[in-house]
Amino acid sequence: MSDSKLAPLGADPTPQAVIVPYAAAAPEGARAALSALQLPHLDRLLPTLQAAPTDEGDEYHYIPPHERALARALGLPDGVSPAAPPPWAAHRAQQQGAAPGTAWAWFYPCHWLVGADQIQMSAPSELALSEREAQALLAVLAPFFAEDGITLQIDTPERWLASGEVFRDLHSAALDRVLRRDIQLWLPEGPGARTLRRLQSETQMLLYTHPLNEARQAARRPVVNSFWVSGSGVLPATWQAPRQAPTVWDTLHQPALDGDWAAWSAAWQQLDAGPVRELLQRSEAGQPIELTLCGERSARRWHSAPRSLGQKLKGWFQRPRCNTALEAL
Repeated sequence: MSDSKLAPLGADPTPQAVIVPYAAAAPEGARAALSALQLPHLDRLLPTLQAAPTDEGDEYHYIPPHERALARALGLPDGVSPAAPPPWAAHRAQQQGAAPGTAWAWFYPCHWLVGADQIQMSAPSELALSEREAQALLAVLAPFFAEDGITLQIDTPERWLASGEVFRDLHSAALDRVLRRDIQLWLPEGPGARTLRRLQSETQMLLYTHPLNEARQAARRPVVNSFWVSGSGVLPATWQAPRQAPTVWDTLHQPALDGDWAAWSAAWQQLDAGPVRELLQRSEAGQPIELTLCGERSARRWHSAPRSLGQKLKGWFQRPRCNTALEAL
């Protein structure tokens, strides 16, 4: 996701589109933090904008609202339909010069925590794989996956690219949905799902005694014992990159995944005091803006629109706290 800065005031009449992942969250701790949160600039901004229809969903949808919003802004399939998830990996592969028409997926080496009644996955970043370790894993996994027509290549040590027909019609869950949860709720679905489940089981056995894992275990580091795929699909043949991609303010993301609601509240206050304040200034200066706030279930977009004097006065004197809008996400 992009975390680019806003363009200078007056630089471009194109709406400055901003997406905020995890502006709200489902856990009770998040609700308690939200009820006490003071966001004065967002309180002032929202009544000056017109609300678009809500992207309704629930916390069990494979694609979280912020990914759906970003995909729509980029002109990609948004994942509302299970048959058309956002093809994030194909999008990345095209940026690297890959030929169109190929099916891709993100491939994450990961650590599964096997319990008595469920399996949870820690964040791939917690493995802290080095480039050397990733290359060692690729050397053993690439020939093995090639037997099923899957080609693996390293994008970053913790996130690889995988290509193959198995990913063409695969309904895969976003990584955010899976972390620290029972993975059995989020296993891929579609024609290639059975192949991937078999490969996950065989990968566990293949890596169980691998020298890399023996060294990590001796150093008391988590071992690599499986993989996860997401962002699967094919980039539409007619897709073209938009002239201006949205800006993503992603600072609420990690505190929300960690369940650190004090840090989440602090991050929201920093956003309100800085970037939201700047967005308010743009709106007051007559520049068109779009703001999409995303929770774990739903997303809501606000945009600039002409307003009558009566609407302005009503917005000024009957200004609700933004917390009401955030609670609905």
